[in-house]
Amino acid sequence: MSSEHLALAEHFHAAYGRTCTGIWAAPGRVNLIGEHTDYNGGFVLPFALPQVSEVAAAAREDRMVHVRSLLNGETAEFSLDGLAPGVVTGWAAYAAGVLWSLEQAGHRLPGLDLLIDSTVPIGAGLSSSAALECSVVLAATDLAGVDLPAAELARLAQHAENDFVGMPCGIMDQMASVAAEAEHALLLDTRSMSTEQVPFTLAPDDLALLVIDSRAEHRLVDGEYAARRAQCEAGARTLGVQSLRELTDDGVAPEELPARLPDEVTLRRVRHVLTENARVLAAREALRTGAYAQLGEILSASHASARDDFEITVEETDTMVQTLLSVPASDHVQPALGARQVGGGFGGCVIALIQADSFDGLLAAVQDNARRRGFTEPTGFLAHASAGARRLA
Repeated sequence: MSSEHLALAEHFHAAYGRTCTGIWAAPGRVNLIGEHTDYNGGFVLPFALPQVSEVAAAAREDRMVHVRSLLNGETAEFSLDGLAPGVVTGWAAYAAGVLWSLEQAGHRLPGLDLLIDSTVPIGAGLSSSAALECSVVLAATDLAGVDLPAAELARLAQHAENDFVGMPCGIMDQMASVAAEAEHALLLDTRSMSTEQVPFTLAPDDLALLVIDSRAEHRLVDGEYAARRAQCEAGARTLGVQSLRELTDDGVAPEELPARLPDEVTLRRVRHVLTENARVLAAREALRTGAYAQLGEILSASHASARDDFEITVEETDTMVQTLLSVPASDHVQPALGARQVGGGFGGCVIALIQADSFDGLLAAVQDNARRRGFTEPTGFLAHASAGARRLA
């Protein structure tokens, strides 16, 4: 057991007066490309981060669940008997919702003692909630002796977030957390749930993926995300299709949409989904062939679509992307090959495909931009594709 895992085990013993059975982890994710396509039956291309949610856990002899967080020092207690949406709220609802989802699917669980820690930035659009859900679902199924495939674990975690927490997300975040592989991006067809591991290693080409947390307020459950989903569903109904994915299958061109969608807002939402699906498939080919300049163009085009057609960007992320793409070239820094806002929108992170040695200069440029505009100073790191959910100890 590593020193970090030993420390979590010691915290568990201090909290519960007994030894944990094991420690499980699930990562956050960066979605390289494919925003708001997952709940429309489309394609996404995320990868798992090194940053993870960890849970030390042990079964109890009763049906009570005790959950504690090292992030905020808070605790929650509830019974599995009578557990239902609304019984547990706040951060603990993500853990409780997973257990509720498992029981709803017919998997009877023992009571649990859970101690949670995480290195996934919260509210940054890197899916800290899915990481928490997937670490708990993995721990709970292991302790209950339930063996489920990755896609089913993801579905149960998504069910928890949709119907217990009340966030109408698609399944991308949970699938990335449980099914991603190190040094690969995960191409996921969210309609068929088929996956493809796409090699994703930038270092041999002296490139890197910069992730910058704008630290802008990140708002999703207040209705904007749900509104976008409803607008997409309305567009599908108008077009007479089950999901907007069918437009891709049918070879519909973006230029055909105005004649079929008289409402301007619906038109823009549908156009984003159609063009974003095409960008995901193009990004896969760019990774396969090492066409990184093309990949950069795809990322920037995705941001423009998210800004203009889906209207989910904010001033902080828009100016950050502009800065990354237009910083003056010098011996110490080169402009990003491409950049875009990632996550559900309305704040969160920006990613940029960069020359690896430009990290310091580009981060300094976006921090200077934030200071001049009176924004909260952003933070950044270089991300690489890491392993999905697993037992650590």
